[in-house]
Amino acid sequence: MAQSSEEAPRRVIGAEAKRVKRDALGIADRRKHQGRVAVPMQRRAKEAGTQQRVYRYRFYPTPDQAEQLSKTFGACRWVYNEGLALRVGAWERHRVSVGFAETCRALTGWKREEGKEWLREVSSTVLQQALRHLDGAFSRFFQRSAKYPQRKKKGRSRDSAVYVRTGFRWVEDPERPGTGSVTLAKQSVPLDIRWSRPLPAGQVPVRLSVMRDRAWRFFLSVLVEERIDPLPPVFIPGTSAPKAVGLDLGLAALVTLDDGSSLAHPRLLKKYGEELARRQRELHRKKKGSSNRGKARERVACLYARIGDVRRDLLDQFTTRLVRENQVLVVEDLPIANLMRPARGKGRRRKAKLNQTIRDAAWGELLRQLRYKCAWYGRTLVVVDRFFPSTRRCSACHTKGPRLDVSVREWGCAECGVVHGRDRNAAVNLRDEGMRLYWWVAAALPPGKPVPSLIRASELPDAAMAS
Repeated sequence: MAQSSEEAPRRVIGAEAKRVKRDALGIADRRKHQGRVAVPMQRRAKEAGTQQRVYRYRFYPTPDQAEQLSKTFGACRWVYNEGLALRVGAWERHRVSVGFAETCRALTGWKREEGKEWLREVSSTVLQQALRHLDGAFSRFFQRSAKYPQRKKKGRSRDSAVYVRTGFRWVEDPERPGTGSVTLAKQSVPLDIRWSRPLPAGQVPVRLSVMRDRAWRFFLSVLVEERIDPLPPVFIPGTSAPKAVGLDLGLAALVTLDDGSSLAHPRLLKKYGEELARRQRELHRKKKGSSNRGKARERVACLYARIGDVRRDLLDQFTTRLVRENQVLVVEDLPIANLMRPARGKGRRRKAKLNQTIRDAAWGELLRQLRYKCAWYGRTLVVVDRFFPSTRRCSACHTKGPRLDVSVREWGCAECGVVHGRDRNAAVNLRDEGMRLYWWVAAALPPGKPVPSLIRASELPDAAMAS
């Protein structure tokens, strides 16, 4: 029988919570600025008229730098897990809430413990950022936008470390503006960075993120605040109406546009399938713990890295072209997580193959790129409701037909007799529905206010959907 709300243990606050944190959890009292009232930390506000943009570069560390970065990745992972265990244990055993400030004070105590001197070899700001990421994970969980935070595991979690402005030194090269030398905390030699493109001249990076992938490649992500000029508006020739395009995401073709053109599905996992299977068989035959197994594992990781690079480059070029050529882009709100539900029971092999094809299509990455590029360049992305019958609705007479099997690629309307291609008809319907929502939102805005870069049908009032 469930306990009533009166019998459930209550949260401990006030002086009793401070005593529990000090005596039971080993969290020292706040000594610095004793007379000041604790104020929640505010996010750094960006400058007006600027956008936060990330530039990604590859760099080649020296052996000493690689060793120091490996220690940093391990320390960040350990601090994250230890902070998670502290917060979970404090609530389960003592009903005490532990926040970011308490975990930072606990970090100071961990550094002083015997046998944990290796924590001092890593920049304190980097370790505090790991605790800040943990605090953000709990915030997203309480807002019901993410699952409960889980422990990070070596070899499975991404190796990364975040350096704020006090954790690195940036010196811009006067002969090549936008490039320069980056020296991380606890290191004396600048990183050997391949500047594939320059940063905005005169801008100091706000934050750096150092990452290492499974193929043992090191990357540096530089966050800057940049003024991005919107692209000129695109109108239908001879009119003042914005040019719109409907995008139907699928598997026969990755994307089909309303004009009939399409982007073929790359099917990279199938293209590299034989080579990937061969390398995985070699990995399986190696003895666990041997150096040859490590080499085989790295060869498999390098092939997966190549597949990911090709996929991202293809989507990046395609989305950039769409944003440059159109003012309004319309897509469907796809329930990707529901479409990739686990394969069970009868037909599980076919469902597993379908899940692999959806994963290879990377619909989520395509939509992510469209969202931020529309926000940067003054375009509008309209996300139509997932229950809109774009596939079985006739784009000529708007008659809704019966449900269609996935294998049906063409169908004829029973009312007007027009024969439709499945994907193109869906793209045309999405474009028309998206423009209807676009004009509804534009008419409801005050004079002079631009249309937002993202319009979601699920967030609009019922009047917009019924009109």
